[in-house]
Amino acid sequence: MKADPGYFGPNSMMWKVNKEITVLFGGARALLMHAAHPLIAAGARQTSFYQRDPWKRLIRTLSLQNSVTFGTKAEADESAHRINKLHEVINGEDEVTGGFYDALDHEQLLWVHACLQISSIYFYEKTVKKLTDEEKNKYHEENSLAAEMVLVDRNLIPKTHNELKDWVIKKSREEGYLVNTDVAMDVYDIIGGGPVPKHIKPIWPFIAFTAFNTLPKEFKDIYGIKSSKITQYVVGFNLFILKFTRPFLPPFFRLIAPARWAKQRITKSPNLRFSDKANY
Repeated sequence: MKADPGYFGPNSMMWKVNKEITVLFGGARALLMHAAHPLIAAGARQTSFYQRDPWKRLIRTLSLQNSVTFGTKAEADESAHRINKLHEVINGEDEVTGGFYDALDHEQLLWVHACLQISSIYFYEKTVKKLTDEEKNKYHEENSLAAEMVLVDRNLIPKTHNELKDWVIKKSREEGYLVNTDVAMDVYDIIGGGPVPKHIKPIWPFIAFTAFNTLPKEFKDIYGIKSSKITQYVVGFNLFILKFTRPFLPPFFRLIAPARWAKQRITKSPNLRFSDKANY
């Protein structure tokens, strides 16, 4: 029996980038970027998910990406459908800005998608290797399929990765687009010192420190983060060390569990389900 490689497969840019353990850095950074958007924050406030289970909220930021990347087509479709159904009931008037939030709003969906993509690419280049524009645009093209699966309007997605990054920065500079809300500060506190699983706890301070200090300036201003030249040097040096040592690490320390599971499914166990091995 031949294993279903899913929507992308082992030779795709999605597999290449999303398999790295440093996706956790990107997830933490993206979560901070999401929460700085007041309407995204309003949806989170409605569900109270950050307060109830902050670690699970971070993992869910990455879980759809992982199931779409590494799961079978049926598993990817199921995950997207589940997220879309959940989003149907998340809407209302934001108590902070008075704006209307809707988890199915195309621009709000695009914001969530874009922040995770640019953060994932950022940390891949900092900890693995530089990507060519062609490689980044290939990832962008593939990841746009994941965006469509969660109902992002394809016509709203910028044509290239760099244009997507520019869109995020342009939006973040609009007056009132980013707001320091109670949810934003909850997320800040959770990333900075919230409860995390024991197996990730030893490296979490480094992940948090790096996520905070690699945010674009507009987001640092919202959170009141002051990054000195010394801090930036420390971050850069630590990422360089991680990049240098990475090739010598065994897969268990270098690749996320869903990626290791997917390789096993493709090469040895075609009946293996994503839910069997998808935990971090």
